[in-house]
Amino acid sequence: MPTITVAHSPDSDDAFMHYALGRHKIETGDIEFKHVLQDIETLNQRAFEGTYEVTAISIHAYAHLHDKYALLPHGASMGENYGPMIVAREPFSLEAVKQQTVAIPGTMTSAYLALKLFAPDIQTTTMPFDQILPAVAEGKVAAGLLIHEGQLTYSQAGLHNIVDLGGWWAEQTGGLPLPLGGNVIRRDLGTDLMRRVSHLLRESIRYALEHREEALDYAIDYARDMTQERGLVDRFVGMYVNQRTLDYGEDGRRSVQLFLDRGFEQGVIPHKVNVEFVD
Repeated sequence: MPTITVAHSPDSDDAFMHYALGRHKIETGDIEFKHVLQDIETLNQRAFEGTYEVTAISIHAYAHLHDKYALLPHGASMGENYGPMIVAREPFSLEAVKQQTVAIPGTMTSAYLALKLFAPDIQTTTMPFDQILPAVAEGKVAAGLLIHEGQLTYSQAGLHNIVDLGGWWAEQTGGLPLPLGGNVIRRDLGTDLMRRVSHLLRESIRYALEHREEALDYAIDYARDMTQERGLVDRFVGMYVNQRTLDYGEDGRRSVQLFLDRGFEQGVIPHKVNVEFVD
C-alpha cells in the first residue's frame, strides 16, 4: 500500500481543499494519505530536499524545482485581480514605497517574485508571514508584503493598502490572474501513481466545493485571527479555492509561464523554465 505524504500550509484555504482526504470523505483505494502542515517558506525549503511526495509550494519556487517535481493541474492559488499587497502605516505613493524596506515572507515566495517585478531595486527584510502585519503596525518596518488572511484584516490595524500586486499584475498582462501557490508531485513516483494521486487530490477539491458548509466547518479551525468571523473565512476561502483551483485554465497556465519568464528576464530566476503539468 503506497503512503503519500501531502504537505500544505496551516491555512483555511488549504484545509478546505484537503478536507475530504483528511477526513476520509472519498475512497482512495490502496493509497494511504498522510498530511503535514507547515508554513509556505518551510514547504519551499523542504521541496528542495524532496522530502514530501506531494507538497504545496510557491510558483516562484517551482522554477527551481521542476526537475524534481511536476506541477499538478489543480490545487492552484491564483489571484484574480487581487493578491499579495504592500501595506504601511503611512499612505506612501507607489514611487515612495519603492524607497522603503519592505518585510517579506521569504525569498522563494511568489509574493517576493511579484514584488521584484513591481520594483526590481526594492530593499527587503525577511520574517515569518504572520509577524509582518504586527511589525508594520508597531512601526518596526516601514512597509510589509501581506499574504494569507492579512489581506482582509490589515485595515483593522490601521494600515493602508499601498498596492495590491494581483491587481498590478492584471494591469500589466491584460487581465491575467497572478499565480501564487501550486501543488506539485515528485516525479520519481512514476507516471501511473502520479496520475492516480492527482485524480484523488482533484476529487478532494471537488468534494469541498460541492459540500461547502461542512468543509468550511473544518477549515475555520485554521483561520487564526478570523475564527470568530465565519463570513470573512468564507470570503477568504472563496478567493483561493474556486473553479480555477480544479483546473488552472488556459489563461492560468499561460500566466504561470509568463510570470516565470518575467522573473527570468528580471534576473530573479537564474534560468528559463518550461512549465510542465501532470495531465
